[in-house]
Amino acid sequence: MDPKTQVREFLTSRRARIAPEQAGLPSYGSRRVPGLRREEVAVLAGVSAPYYTRLERGDFSGVSDSVLDALARALRLDDAERAHLHDLARAARPSGVAPRQRRRPLKPVAGDVQQILDAMTGAAAFLRNDRLDVLAGNPLGHALYSEVFDSPIRPANTIRYVFLDPRAQTFYHDWDNAADDCVAVLRSAAGRNPHDRDVSDLVGELSTQSEQFRTRWATHNVRFHLNGVKRFHHPAVGDITLNFNRLDLAADPGLTIFTYTAQPHSCDEDTLKLLGSWAATTDHAPASKTS
Repeated sequence: MDPKTQVREFLTSRRARIAPEQAGLPSYGSRRVPGLRREEVAVLAGVSAPYYTRLERGDFSGVSDSVLDALARALRLDDAERAHLHDLARAARPSGVAPRQRRRPLKPVAGDVQQILDAMTGAAAFLRNDRLDVLAGNPLGHALYSEVFDSPIRPANTIRYVFLDPRAQTFYHDWDNAADDCVAVLRSAAGRNPHDRDVSDLVGELSTQSEQFRTRWATHNVRFHLNGVKRFHHPAVGDITLNFNRLDLAADPGLTIFTYTAQPHSCDEDTLKLLGSWAATTDHAPASKTS
């Protein structure tokens, strides 16, 4: 993925969503395209129009963090979008060495990480990287995402399941939101590592096979996927609503544990226990094995 192209498309998409009136600017005459013009963004960011045009073309040589922060304020970026802009700028800065797309070999899941997952007996938990590969899980995690782990492709991958497995439309009560979340996470990963061949190959695969993915990918939306509530329709136990939380592993950047818990003394807690009983009698292939 070309970092300069990513910068141009991201900045263009962000200014297109802001009307001049929203930014406190007068609007004169008709506009060929929606949103702010380049010169208006420049005014709001306190830079010259030619300078901003250079940025939108992906030329970030010598650009300071303070200029990026001013640009983020002008475009009303949220925290996730601001971080994404800094990632894109870092990748677009000239390094003097032509970057090569590289594959990052999957490392075996550390034993202590698996022990942490297995110790979470009252929660469904799994380990995921920023490419949305599911690398390990506890028994409840395997049971909750049994359809994800059904895939013959290893490692199991949540975004591939969401867009390429028709069962996902039933599994997620709010499939559209789940799809948006997955694409936003993958878009952020592409911004951090634009020369990661595994990410670009996955984007190419999904773009070729899913119009729903292509449409979402073109929006350049990013977001932090930290916590919240998700509703599922599990094929074995039916409807269940769970709270999810993200736990980043400081010792392994890019790896994250996700936990899913039920509200205490609720029907969902009973359903989660039923899922545990189902897991105890069902053989699930471990997600940590890769080929």
